[in-house]
Amino acid sequence: MNLSQLANPRILDQPVYQPGKPIEQVAREHGFTPEDVCKLASNENPWGSSTTAIEAGKVALESVYLYPEGSGQALREKLGQYHTLDGSQFILGNGSNEIIELLGHVFLNPEDEVLVGEHAFVVYKLVALLMGADVIETEMPRLTHDLDAMKKAITDRTKLIFLPSPNNPTGTANSTEEISAFVRSLPEHVLFCLDEAYAEYLDDPFDLRPFIAEGRKVLGLRTFSKIHGLAGLRIGYGYGSPEMIGLLQQARQPFNANSVAQASAIGALEDRDWVDLCRRRNQAGLDQVSAGCARLGLEVVPSQANFLLVKVGNGRTFFEQLQARGFITRPMSESLNEYLRISIGTEEQNERLLKALGIVMQEGSANL
Repeated sequence: MNLSQLANPRILDQPVYQPGKPIEQVAREHGFTPEDVCKLASNENPWGSSTTAIEAGKVALESVYLYPEGSGQALREKLGQYHTLDGSQFILGNGSNEIIELLGHVFLNPEDEVLVGEHAFVVYKLVALLMGADVIETEMPRLTHDLDAMKKAITDRTKLIFLPSPNNPTGTANSTEEISAFVRSLPEHVLFCLDEAYAEYLDDPFDLRPFIAEGRKVLGLRTFSKIHGLAGLRIGYGYGSPEMIGLLQQARQPFNANSVAQASAIGALEDRDWVDLCRRRNQAGLDQVSAGCARLGLEVVPSQANFLLVKVGNGRTFFEQLQARGFITRPMSESLNEYLRISIGTEEQNERLLKALGIVMQEGSANL
């Protein structure tokens, strides 16, 4: 009997998330130094994290021989102040991805249905499949979640609905009015998860707190990986009712959020000026890359996040050609294979990327 025969049968068919190549590997393969490679693939903050967050992490490093504070009390209390909620209404995760997995462990059973948009963040689907649930994907006209279509897709088996707003990889967001009406329409047996990984890039992010106060079965997800610039520390959080958080805490592994990440996250929350500055810089970058793509005759999906979905024709070919020139972007799955997702970089990185994109287009036309 081999190991596969002993494994959970679901594992054998489980899709695996495919991250992009690291900078160092691209540099080796194409003869660059790592400094020459421009990574615009993972929606990271190109300006990094605030000095307050960095300094807090450095201090925490002096005590890494100790286990982290297991409950994350200091960070949860800071989050409570930040969101005007009680600290008991927060759970920390090794990135917000871990909270998605905790939702699966706590609430999903085989034959439950998980409702997602067809172009939503793929991890929702991966977690649902891992738990043996059925994934129901609704169409996304104009690459935006159609909440009316999602409402019509709800059945007696629907257990969990994920709505990322803004959505990765399309960058589109639903309006406050749309989301409010949708949440209020949900039946009692359905849980609603609002993924707010990119909420800080919105001028007016959706406020989930009134729905929590009403006792609705909702959970918000946030991360320090995006605008806060702490992607390498893997720290995120969920927030909801004390009952919701209590159930998730029962599935959480001890010490899942490390001490350096917790300290840096507290520092990040204290530096609101840095977040505001990065939001303004990102908007300027969105305008810069959108205008540059328009000059090249390329269609972009209007984005409210820190990346753009650009229609290039053959996304895989453009990805490979740009990578050979030292630019790492993100090719899309089969359903979006005409597109390339490009993270917003610094002004100089954006300009270099647009120049390389123009060269790839010219060489492609010459080879026709």
